[in-house]
Amino acid sequence: MPDKDDTPNGGEAAPALPELRFLKALVTALAGVMIVGLLAILAILVIRFSQDPAGPALPAEITLPAGTTARAVTFGPGWYAVVTARDEILIFDAATGTLRQTVQIED
Repeated sequence: MPDKDDTPNGGEAAPALPELRFLKALVTALAGVMIVGLLAILAILVIRFSQDPAGPALPAEITLPAGTTARAVTFGPGWYAVVTARDEILIFDAATGTLRQTVQIED
């Protein structure tokens, strides 16, 4: 019984159809692109999380004028700003903490 072969062409491998060769090449190329994409995402994550997470240097406390209530704070290079409940923007020097400018918000 071991001599009996049920494969077509008497046991020889059938030649690959052109469509199957194309599909095999396509699957191989897509798998390669997927692997390269995953490696790129991994590299981006490693680069992103290895950077220094320190934010800007902010003062320990901000002294506002009497009767002023802060609603928001933002900062920039060398300054920080406080938006008050009286619709003013107070801009302070980051190094000294002195008031540099006051902007009144108009309705």
